[in-house]
Amino acid sequence: MSLSHLLDVQTSLLASTLSGWRGTLAFRPATRQPAQALELYEFEGCPYCRLVGEALTEMDLDALIRPCPKGGTRFRPGVQKLGGKLQFPFLVDPNTGTRQYESAEIVRHLAQTYGATVRGDTGVLRQLRLSGGQLARGARRWRGLRARPSRAPEQPLELYSFESSPYSRLVREVLCELELPYLLRNTGKALWQDLGPPWIRARLFPDLPVAGRNRARLKALTGRVQVPYLVDPNTGTAMYESADIVAYLESTYAR
Repeated sequence: MSLSHLLDVQTSLLASTLSGWRGTLAFRPATRQPAQALELYEFEGCPYCRLVGEALTEMDLDALIRPCPKGGTRFRPGVQKLGGKLQFPFLVDPNTGTRQYESAEIVRHLAQTYGATVRGDTGVLRQLRLSGGQLARGARRWRGLRARPSRAPEQPLELYSFESSPYSRLVREVLCELELPYLLRNTGKALWQDLGPPWIRARLFPDLPVAGRNRARLKALTGRVQVPYLVDPNTGTAMYESADIVAYLESTYAR
């Protein structure tokens, strides 16, 4: 692992700490899953988008992410055509015909439509979450904010992740900067025993069953549960390890 990647991991850990590790737990998942994929237009360096990302993890909802970094041309202009203004995050829910701006309204729509409960999405608690997101953005030196030249994939990629995962954030930032669409499979922790580093869990709870919709799916698919995990149907590539994934994305799609 390179020194620069180690530094990225440390600042990403700081970002997760500053935002209170929200977007880790999926203790209260949605009671219904969307029949068609939710579409979320957002960018990784946006604190308001982070609020929606945290809620998606906590509700255990997947979404097709269409990254819209500043200066982006692949999806960003389409938001104005679809919704009438250039503002993020922007949700398209094909299951209900909803097109929604405003992070609080998006979270409310998701909770009401799919039978989920999210705490801290209004009032003072929301402001605290937003402030934490702004501090986290600074810790990451505004990565995931501006577009870089890239080749567009024919099909969206697929990423197993959860919002607060420091390693997953490094991958999401690159996906965003390169404007690569991806199906986000939220893999939040569904049991309190899952909290903390994997080696602690393995020592204290060696027989802990895998809980959580996408965690069980990942276990069945690969034999283990670890994020990030990237699947690229365009090249037949599937891989763990954030450093390897970032290197793959840069070599395959960056110009």
